[in-house]
Amino acid sequence: MIIVMGTFRVPVENIEAIRPMMAKVIAATVAEYGCIEYAYGQDVLDPELIHVAEKWRDKAALEAHFKAAHMKVWAEERAGLGLFDRQIRVFESDEGVEV
Repeated sequence: MIIVMGTFRVPVENIEAIRPMMAKVIAATVAEYGCIEYAYGQDVLDPELIHVAEKWRDKAALEAHFKAAHMKVWAEERAGLGLFDRQIRVFESDEGVEV
């Protein structure tokens, strides 16, 4: 399993504008083959901070996700909203391990 964790920031004045864009990309992504989980969440204490959490069946599924048409649309839509400080990390996990 591949786990993607990270954050990005959006100026607080653009949060309401980016919400429907995030909802659209989440809906399209969870329908992708190999997507186990895909979520964004606004931080409770820092309103311009968005948390990213993803789980993928394998590297091939994640690589296909990067090439999906809706990801290009998502990049184009968010371009004018001042998204910054994007920090994303990718991990491999043994899906049999529970903590």
